[in-house]
Amino acid sequence: MNCGAMVQGRYCHVCGQENTEPKETFWHMFTHFFYDITHFDGSFFVTLKDLLFKPGFLSREYMLGRRKKYLHPVRMYVFTSAVFFLVFFSLFHVSENDVSIKNENARVRDGFKIVKEEALKNAKTKEDSAEIFKGLKFLGEKDPKEKSKTDTAIQDYDEETGGLNFNLGREVNDYSTVKQYDSVQNSLPKNKKDAGLTKMITRKSVELNEKYEGDQRKIATQLLNKFLHSFPYLLFVSLPLYALFLKLLYIRRRKQYYFADHGVFLIHLYIFTFLFLLCYIGLDKLADKTHWGIIGVIETILILAGVFYALKAIKNFYRQGWAKTILKFIIFNILCIVSLVFLFVVFLSFSFYQI
Repeated sequence: MNCGAMVQGRYCHVCGQENTEPKETFWHMFTHFFYDITHFDGSFFVTLKDLLFKPGFLSREYMLGRRKKYLHPVRMYVFTSAVFFLVFFSLFHVSENDVSIKNENARVRDGFKIVKEEALKNAKTKEDSAEIFKGLKFLGEKDPKEKSKTDTAIQDYDEETGGLNFNLGREVNDYSTVKQYDSVQNSLPKNKKDAGLTKMITRKSVELNEKYEGDQRKIATQLLNKFLHSFPYLLFVSLPLYALFLKLLYIRRRKQYYFADHGVFLIHLYIFTFLFLLCYIGLDKLADKTHWGIIGVIETILILAGVFYALKAIKNFYRQGWAKTILKFIIFNILCIVSLVFLFVVFLSFSFYQI
């Protein structure tokens, strides 16, 4: 009925459609749907078992054409990535309290310190001192003993390393609107105008400053959340890039392993990584709730097991000795880290222009 070909058997030899009656009863449609679901579940769990306990096996089976009883790698990837990012985005979200504006905390603390010192010099009794502390607390100064864990972490991180500091730059505050910035630029001599990348960044910064009314904490929050939600796209872009690295590392076996074979191997490795991270995040959240020390040991073992899994998967799929596999594994990871930093910068820049 789909292509008009004469069919002998259950499936069309031309288009592959099942040879069924065009008008189905509700019961037939329901049973067909149930079959599809149970078939998916069956193939899913068979695939999951071999994926977890036989590193590299599924990718090799797919390459050799033995695919019938396994879930297709792309379908498996879509399903596991959807579950992973659903959990990830529900647990990890940047709020304005997680971001500190550069030098803001230090200025506030210094201001309270100066006011406190001057006020205490004029205090004559204990009651006066108590009133001073009470007034400062009312204005927003926090007692060190009452600081929350989050406040302490942000303050320490801010003082020692800069923390999640964010600042668009002083020159951005010189302009209240993009129109004003353009007007000033048009009035400047050609050799003093912003050009190229500097102009693009400054103009966009002024635009954001205008859009969010100078609230840089809100700008940083929007930027970081936009960047977090770009992770699925980042991983999707990284896959062919990492497949290219594997193709170059195994260039002498180009007739045995096609580019798509490297891609399928990475898809299975990504799926394992999603499942691995779900377990790790679960353990980490359990540790936060229970404070059991044993969970830290389990997490360490899990990380080591994950590294060994990736190494074993490469060895089983590419069928080389341990020495060559370890060497190529190290080179591959170095290439991945360097390219990942580059991708982070690119996607962070895209996020900056999308907020």
